[in-house]
Amino acid sequence: CICGFYQVTKGEILINKKKVGIGDQMPGNIAFTIEEPAFSGEYSGRKNLEFLYELRHKRDSGHIKKIMEKVNLDYNSKKKVSKYSLGMKQRLGIARAVLCKPELLILDEPTNGLDPAGMKQIRDLMKMLCADYGITIMISSHILSEVESIAHTIGMIHHGRLINEISMEEIEEKNTAYIELGVNDTKRTAYLLSEELKLLSFRIMDTGEIRIYDKQISPQAISKVLGAN
Repeated sequence: CICGFYQVTKGEILINKKKVGIGDQMPGNIAFTIEEPAFSGEYSGRKNLEFLYELRHKRDSGHIKKIMEKVNLDYNSKKKVSKYSLGMKQRLGIARAVLCKPELLILDEPTNGLDPAGMKQIRDLMKMLCADYGITIMISSHILSEVESIAHTIGMIHHGRLINEISMEEIEEKNTAYIELGVNDTKRTAYLLSEELKLLSFRIMDTGEIRIYDKQISPQAISKVLGAN
């Protein structure tokens, strides 16, 4: 619907306060890769990108080289796309999508079918595009562990309806395990946790309890230090 392939039945879609969808002007600041990217298999990745880029812009080999380097593809390689691995095709698809420096990039299952190394490459690539290029990336995926490792905000869709939208920060706060201490001297205890046990992640609550979030420490180790002091 965002890309204009389906007509919305109710409501509207706004991107930067501009309405988009069928019958509306498709904004030039959106790029997307849906399912497996399609390329001409008889040509190299570079040739494919050059052809697509020149349809809308003047030739700029420097820009294409920079994009290919960003996605870890060899600019000078003569290897045909038909010989590319699935991970290379995914990275080439993302390179094509970001050629024109979009503000919004939509990716459908970007790590689908990849091995762990390929998934990490795509994950690092998306983080880089967000940090270095300022691109907002919308990902659809059923691999929740991958989403959790890169997303700032998660939306959960059930039978076509958005049932919740929440930041990863909120999720982490709700699901973080901790050890809670009830003591009669919070200042002295905080000193021991910091200086004796070298803990970095703990919080003194308004109610006086101390919550310890460091996962590597055991209750037994804490009890031993507190008992000795």
